[in-house]
Amino acid sequence: MKYRRLGKTELKVSVVGVGTWQFGGDWGKDFSQKEVDGILTHAKGLGINLIDTAECYGPHHMSEAFIGDFLTRDRREDWVVASKFGHKFQESWSNAWHADEVRVQLEESLRALKTDYLDLYQFHSGSDEDFVNDALWTMLDKQVQAGKIRNLGISIGSNDNLVQTARATEFNAKAIQVVYNRINQIPEQQIFPSCLEQDLGVLARVPLASGYLSGKYKPGVTFEDRVRKGHARHEIDEKLKLVELIQQNEVPQDVGMAQWALAWCLQHPAVSCVIPGCKSIEQVEANAQAASLDLVKDEHPSAWN
Repeated sequence: MKYRRLGKTELKVSVVGVGTWQFGGDWGKDFSQKEVDGILTHAKGLGINLIDTAECYGPHHMSEAFIGDFLTRDRREDWVVASKFGHKFQESWSNAWHADEVRVQLEESLRALKTDYLDLYQFHSGSDEDFVNDALWTMLDKQVQAGKIRNLGISIGSNDNLVQTARATEFNAKAIQVVYNRINQIPEQQIFPSCLEQDLGVLARVPLASGYLSGKYKPGVTFEDRVRKGHARHEIDEKLKLVELIQQNEVPQDVGMAQWALAWCLQHPAVSCVIPGCKSIEQVEANAQAASLDLVKDEHPSAWN
């Protein structure tokens, strides 16, 4: 495994992390605690140290609760735990952007994760109006001072949201999370230059383009999970035809498509870590192999000082 500094947080994070949206059941599989424990234990054995989750990954903080139960049997200090705020998912979805609501949400996340602090707490895909809220950020800064949050971040909902990215430092946010992959390169235009200028860490989410870049699917495939079954037929086939061209023309022989796609993201100097989801130990193993490809470089250790 290789490691990079996550911007001004000064955290050393593995270049491949574990995204945990799937633990909430939205990706066609319901998980048991035993399965989650197996995935995270294997990830740790491979040198992975970052877990990314959110308040709304499954009803009633389901993903966070799975992770929390695992952490009670592991060393919490070995992990960089990142979560998010702004949405509620109980029996139905709703938003929670008021400072008092977010304070309650933070406490709920800490209880679910069974931890006293979060390494990174991220504004979760809210509007610019929700973002520019001094009362919210003042409250969050107080939680940082109290030690419940180590670092603040922003998970931008739109890949070209320069409003939130450009004002990150103003609101003491030290990392940006954004969709970035070989199919969707929009962040390279404005977001990444701003991140490099501000020394913001970048977590690249959906690095496998919701599985399209895994190399497992062909045009005509039908998805049954709650996320992809809503994708239009022509969009699915267009993406998979593009993936076939990429695999033929860009991916070296004897290199897995998924490993190459993750390593491709890590070539960009702004990207600190990719956070692919995984449904099995085998997928964790495959994702981690991206770190060993020649495309991936360690950040120079002097940058950690």
